[in-house]
Amino acid sequence: MSLLNLNTCVIRHKTHLHSYPSFSASLESGKRNSPQANTEASLTQGRKERIRSLFNKVDLSVSAYDTAWVAMVPSPHSSQSPCFSSCIDWILRNQLNDGSWGLPQQSVRWLKDDLSSTLACVLALKRWGVGQEQINKGSHFLESNFGSATDENQHSPLGFNIIFPGMLEYAKILNLKLPVDQKIFDTMLKKKATEIRRYSENQSLQSETYLACVSEGMGKSQNWDMVLKFQRKNGPLFDSPSTTAASLSHIQNTGCLNYLTQLLEKFGDAVYPSDIYTRLCLVDSLERMGIDPYFRQEIKTVLDEIYCSWLQDDEQFMDVATCALAFRILRVNGYDILSDKLTAIAKEVYYCNLLDGNLKDTSEVLELYRASQTIIYPYESDLEKQKTWSKCFLEQKLHTGSVHLDKYAQTIFKEVEDALKFPDYANLERLVHVRSIKNYNTDSSRILKTSYISENISNTNLQRFALEDFNACQSIYQEELRLLESWVVESKLDKLEFARQKTTYCYYPAAAMLFPPELHEARMSWSKHSILAVVVDDLFDIGGSMEELLNLIQLLNKWNVNVHTECCSENVHIIFSALQNTICETGDWAIKWQARNVTNHIIEFWMEFLSSVLREAEWARDSYVPKLEEYMTNGFISIALGPIVLPSVYLVDPELSENVFQNGELRNLLELMSTCGRLLNDIQSYKRESKQGKLNSVSLHMIHTDSEEAAVQDIKNIINEKRRELQRKVLQDKDSVVPRVCKDLFWKMSRVMHFTYMKDDGFTLDNMFWAVKAIIHEPISIDYD
Repeated sequence: MSLLNLNTCVIRHKTHLHSYPSFSASLESGKRNSPQANTEASLTQGRKERIRSLFNKVDLSVSAYDTAWVAMVPSPHSSQSPCFSSCIDWILRNQLNDGSWGLPQQSVRWLKDDLSSTLACVLALKRWGVGQEQINKGSHFLESNFGSATDENQHSPLGFNIIFPGMLEYAKILNLKLPVDQKIFDTMLKKKATEIRRYSENQSLQSETYLACVSEGMGKSQNWDMVLKFQRKNGPLFDSPSTTAASLSHIQNTGCLNYLTQLLEKFGDAVYPSDIYTRLCLVDSLERMGIDPYFRQEIKTVLDEIYCSWLQDDEQFMDVATCALAFRILRVNGYDILSDKLTAIAKEVYYCNLLDGNLKDTSEVLELYRASQTIIYPYESDLEKQKTWSKCFLEQKLHTGSVHLDKYAQTIFKEVEDALKFPDYANLERLVHVRSIKNYNTDSSRILKTSYISENISNTNLQRFALEDFNACQSIYQEELRLLESWVVESKLDKLEFARQKTTYCYYPAAAMLFPPELHEARMSWSKHSILAVVVDDLFDIGGSMEELLNLIQLLNKWNVNVHTECCSENVHIIFSALQNTICETGDWAIKWQARNVTNHIIEFWMEFLSSVLREAEWARDSYVPKLEEYMTNGFISIALGPIVLPSVYLVDPELSENVFQNGELRNLLELMSTCGRLLNDIQSYKRESKQGKLNSVSLHMIHTDSEEAAVQDIKNIINEKRRELQRKVLQDKDSVVPRVCKDLFWKMSRVMHFTYMKDDGFTLDNMFWAVKAIIHEPISIDYD
């Protein structure tokens, strides 16, 4: 190839630049001075700052349940007086009008939690002989709602089947006569005994940990010395005030006492639950609604802290949902994290038959299923098993629909439906954002061992900011699509009768995956190179003679040519001119990022692709049947993902060193991504191509297998292997010279290919119609009245 004449490139291309380099700013320039625009901008900025403030403080509601258990702790100097009398005062002041204790003004009433919190508060008052009026009102509430204690459709706090009947037994010890149904009480005692026996017989560390975690319900039967094995260095048990207080009520322990004392000095006269889960929920919400780029530093700080807690085996990760959520978020954000802790807890849930089918189980298993989709190591067979059984459980829940569909339940089951329909590796980011924004649960109450409210979990500001940001970006996408459509006409690509006109379908993946507004140039490069790849593929496949194919390759190799005299046909003239202008345009954009000319590299990407499709054309002409290995060596190039993704690498991260393109890492990422794409395409198209007399990997594989079904399954196994290896290479920093933001492009394209070929043959996929509508054309609208 001759050396690139950069002046030719710039002059040829200048008339097509328009205002692309400052596109986002110019698009908004006509709006920013209007009073309405200024007001909207002020509201958006205000919401952004309120969201940022959530990182500085985890805002949690008071836990009546934990406060009651702390209130029951006797003084170290006298068993007849409370150690923390301020907690008794709080209980006396904070009974609700219906006689219960718990969260006030709940949009969804969690009766099991209300029963648990109320009984704990009644026990605390009875323990110290105060508040008879409150005890009577609380007892009436318990009597009126006691049937809910065995209702499987009610949300269950962690350990409820052990703790609640254990508290009822303690009520008898205190001579507290509760007007409860004896049959229901007996049923609960049997269930408690069964569950304790099941855990005890399991004899695993996880079972022992769980039984220690629910010590409040074990009473004198608990081995309290065993429980203290789980004490943290700063004193608490499982970061749980209730478990710590229950232990301190039975055995004197300076660490437990100091922890509870410090807790009350910090919060006053009541106790709050732990915060890792709430912080994870905030990060997850930001990422799932697509507004995490605005809070990158804050998110990194939070995840660094949570990663340290993970390495220190913080007991908060004994909660299934917390552990699964932490594992998934940490792994996809590039932290070096193994799955053994998660799979051990998941095994406990599965093998101990702890799934009663209530909504809390469904929510926890959904997190386990999501976490299991991040398999990146060949030895993670336990994670594979977790994926299988959790998927079956969720499918069964959807099929039976055996749950009361209040607003919270509807949100969970919609998430389950989406998770099963669109696995993470076959999902487009902008579609995740759309569904997450629309289905966002603004109810900020959640339940672990007890219920609590936190704005870090659900916050209307998050949804409103995400909605405003999405709709603002959508207007940018619409304008970019109009520019692309104009470019196709200006370039006369619409005059090529043999070529598929797929401008919209070539653009929407770029908008879906490179969604931040500042990535305009990367989106336009991705889209134009994609459009040209389709055109060139059609030329080589059905529309061109061998003379035209060779002529196009010669023109690109020679580069500085007179298109009016050296193009053998009008078709070649149109294609080469559009290709040359696009390569130059991408090179111009890249100079701003890379501070050097990389246009020769982009030409090389295209030369390799053209050579590969020429080779396939020659095979077809000569009726040559390549070996499978030969086909794949050529096929991962001819799928045309290289000319689309590789130029974009220059447009997302500044000043990549030449070493990045020389050490082989990018090539390996390209091969893994493109192999997945080629095989996915072949599986969906081999029947059609076989009728046309064309070969692909499926038909070649069938030569060595017993059946078509076996060949397809073998290829699917290869896809899974390559996809997981690709994700591992993207996530791992060790021995990597390619920046993460650049590696992400290969994973994003892999997700696009899996989404595209989930059901049909690429461009005929029905899902694309609604994807285009959701991403580009249909603003999100939510009624907040």
